[in-house]
Amino acid sequence: MNEDRIVDIEIKIARQEDLLDSLNQLVYQQQKKIDELEALCAALARRLKDVVSAGNEQNAANERPPHY
Repeated sequence: MNEDRIVDIEIKIARQEDLLDSLNQLVYQQQKKIDELEALCAALARRLKDVVSAGNEQNAANERPPHY
């Protein structure tokens, strides 16, 4: 009877260790994806800033001088 309880506890511990490993792998994958998305957002923000700056420069170059 005592040995059965020990075996049950060992089985539960083995399952918890397996679950913990699975969760750790999932967290690692999610963090990797978050890092990729943050890098993409930063690149898009830089690109948007460049496009807006280029648009402002182009509008300023096409404006009529004030004496017209």
